[in-house]
Amino acid sequence: MNRRDFALGLGTGSLASVLAGSAHAQGEPVEGREYTRLQQPVPVSPAAAGKVEVVEFFGYWCPHCNAFEPSLDAWARKLPADVVFRRIPVAFNGPHEPYQKLFYALEAMGQLDAVHRKVFAAVHVQHLRLDKDSDLQSFSSANGLDYAKLTDTMKSFSVATKCSQAKQLTNAWKIDGVPAMGVQGRFMTSVGLAGGHEQALRVMDALILKAKKA
Repeated sequence: MNRRDFALGLGTGSLASVLAGSAHAQGEPVEGREYTRLQQPVPVSPAAAGKVEVVEFFGYWCPHCNAFEPSLDAWARKLPADVVFRRIPVAFNGPHEPYQKLFYALEAMGQLDAVHRKVFAAVHVQHLRLDKDSDLQSFSSANGLDYAKLTDTMKSFSVATKCSQAKQLTNAWKIDGVPAMGVQGRFMTSVGLAGGHEQALRVMDALILKAKKA
C-alpha cells in the first residue's frame, strides 16, 4: 500500500491476507511473508552499539498504531538489556508533521514516557486535533504541560534536526505504511505482514534471535 494508506496490509481487502498470514506466524517466520530483508542495511544508532536495535515506525495520527501500542509497549518493557528499542515518528505529508514534532518535543522536555500513551488517547478517544493550537493547548493543560514551552520546543532547531533524521530513516527503510518494525537495520515486519498484533511480536522475537546469531 502507498503512503496515503497509512498501514501496511491493513487497508481495504487486506483481511484475507492478514488471516492467512497468522497461520505462518506460529513457527519460524518466513522471509517474504512475515518479514522482509533490506537489500541495503541501515546503520544502527550509536546507542545500540554492541546490542540489537529494534525500531518502530509509527504516527500518532494512525489508528492502527494506536491499536497496536498497548501490546507493543508491554512487549518492549520486557526486552532484555542487550536489546535497544526506540520509536520513529513518521510524517508522510504536511498534516502529519506537527505530530512528529510533538513526539520529539515531549522527548526533549523529558515528558515522553509520561505522556506518550496520552497523546494516542487524545487523538483517537477524545478526537482532538493536535495540529491545531487550541486543541494542543487543551491537551497541554489537561496533562500538566507548559504550553508555551511545548510549542517553543516544537519549533526548535533540535526538533527540526530530529525530524529530518526521522525522514532520512523512513526513506532508508523504505517505509510506506505504519506501524512497521525494523530489527538491526536489516529485517522489517509489520502487523499486516505478520498477521496480527501478537503474531507481529512473535516475529520480532524471532528476528531479534536471528540478529543475535548473526
